[in-house]
Amino acid sequence: MTGPAERSSDRPLAVVLLSGGMDSAVAAALVARDHRLACLHVTYGQRTANRERVCFGAVAHHLGAEARLVINVEHLARIGGSALTDPAIPVPDTAPGASGIPITYVPFRNAHLLSAAVSWAEVLGAKAVGIGAVEEDSSGYPDCRKVFYEAFARAVEQGTRPETRIRILTPVIDLSKAAIVRRGHELGVPFHLTWSCYRNESLACGRCDSCRLRLAGFASAGLEDPLAYETRPEQVAVERRTAKPVARSVETATAPAAARTPAASRRARIVGRLESFLKQVRRA
Repeated sequence: MTGPAERSSDRPLAVVLLSGGMDSAVAAALVARDHRLACLHVTYGQRTANRERVCFGAVAHHLGAEARLVINVEHLARIGGSALTDPAIPVPDTAPGASGIPITYVPFRNAHLLSAAVSWAEVLGAKAVGIGAVEEDSSGYPDCRKVFYEAFARAVEQGTRPETRIRILTPVIDLSKAAIVRRGHELGVPFHLTWSCYRNESLACGRCDSCRLRLAGFASAGLEDPLAYETRPEQVAVERRTAKPVARSVETATAPAAARTPAASRRARIVGRLESFLKQVRRA
């Protein structure tokens, strides 16, 4: 009998948008169960572009993608209007569930990403385009809603060749962050190779809404997030309750390395290694 590996060429090809984040990584792993993968990464001038690109390459390799493409749609950064692309707009320390659409929303970004993915899919003869959009447990972005993808699928049908048949796959759109973590754990998704922070490239801040959603998802799933963080929400709460005088805080901040806690020393080593690695990526 022919095994799954021998029959892999019989599976249809799917273009998957792979940002380097955990949602897209889990979505890609789910799509990979029934499809061969062509992974697409889009850089649009976001703050953490270098780290996300490194994660994209690592996750695509892990998933055995047979094709990869990295494109730049820097016009989104020139258009601005988002804390992710405009350095003049600070990334807020926003708790998940805050009212309104957050300033980290990049206007109509996913339409740009999907359009590029559909164009590549039509050239490759791919039968599907996958994206890791999440509606239930997202930050409230309007282009992460199921109704948006249903409408986009109709646009694809009308805007491609008559013989083209490309489905839009959103395998995690109805899942909570905790469910995504559990599903990814079951599938062996390398969460340590993913990145979610909106603010930093070396050490996740732990305070932006994306970090908070990720940490809450791992906590609810009963699993440990493999990433290191500058701080965690529960740590912030404890520090506020046990705040020390300013003089002591300054003294602690300037304490010699020997006086640091093992956790702080470990974080410092991780930051140093990551910064060195990212410098090499920028020079490449």
